[in-house]
Amino acid sequence: MGRALLAMHKSGAYRLAPKSLAGVGAIFMLHRVRPDDGAEFAPNRLLEITPGFLEETIATVREQGYTCMTLDEAVSRLAARDFSKRFAVFTLDDGYRDNLTEALPVFERHGVPFTVYLTTGLPDGHAEIWWVALERILSAAIAVHVKLPDGEIAMFTRDAAEKAQAWNRIYWALRALPEELLRAEVRRLAAEHGIDMAALTRELAMSWDEVRTLAAHPLASIEAHTADHFAQAGLPPTDARRDIERGVERMTAELGRRPTHFSYPYGDHGSAGERDFELARSLGFRSATTTRKGLIQPAHADRLWSLPRLSLNGEYQDRRMLEVLLSGLPFALGRRLPSLGID
Repeated sequence: MGRALLAMHKSGAYRLAPKSLAGVGAIFMLHRVRPDDGAEFAPNRLLEITPGFLEETIATVREQGYTCMTLDEAVSRLAARDFSKRFAVFTLDDGYRDNLTEALPVFERHGVPFTVYLTTGLPDGHAEIWWVALERILSAAIAVHVKLPDGEIAMFTRDAAEKAQAWNRIYWALRALPEELLRAEVRRLAAEHGIDMAALTRELAMSWDEVRTLAAHPLASIEAHTADHFAQAGLPPTDARRDIERGVERMTAELGRRPTHFSYPYGDHGSAGERDFELARSLGFRSATTTRKGLIQPAHADRLWSLPRLSLNGEYQDRRMLEVLLSGLPFALGRRLPSLGID
């Protein structure tokens, strides 16, 4: 995808795109903000951007005429069909500590509001950041043996190339499992390879005191992202509802306010669908965001519980790519050319 975006920028084709493709706003999706550690094997780098690229993104959207505003204001404008200003909204999923230590100072310097969608099981200490655990297992191991219901995967992981190959095979095989089986197998692997998953959560996620510090900041809002970060579409209806409600209850108890917006864990087509959109609406959320790629169009005024976002991907930290994405052209082409990997 990166080469395609750079080619569009070099050709100038994105400048010729109809302005309607750019829509009425962009909701940016982030996870972690931290300096690049230079690791050769870093499969979760796509979930990280540097503070410097966050600064560059803010500058770019402002230069292009976007108004940075709160999620709540953007949703209000969208619901009212007030398209007088193109908006940019910054959202960060899960509740990593670097949202407080690295991202907040950037947002403060530029006076930009932002939203953290919090998985309450992280500050509670029982939710697992299993994707980072898997990365650390593969980083340290010279071989791995994964047990799956339909067979086993055994692979060498002696160098970065073998580790990347193992990641691509194992990660997607795990993602295809029911979440309980996925997590059970990662726990087994972690125990086998000496990774303490509870300690990993404590290392990477904010505590409740840190969440409260962030929630008290005038630029920050804390919204809902379930209790356990399970893919909603993979749960029975009662379990899906309960995972959301448990998160809401914990946030209300710890922060003294009920969240009004929601983000679906994982959030792709296979993790959140029409049933889940209706559930978020019925639970009283004003909006809900997915990880489906795209810009906000006027038609999303009628789809407030399935809003797309524009991912700030750590593999594509390049202003030129951002400018092309903001034109909306890649998303229009992606519907016709799925090989671009953009929807």
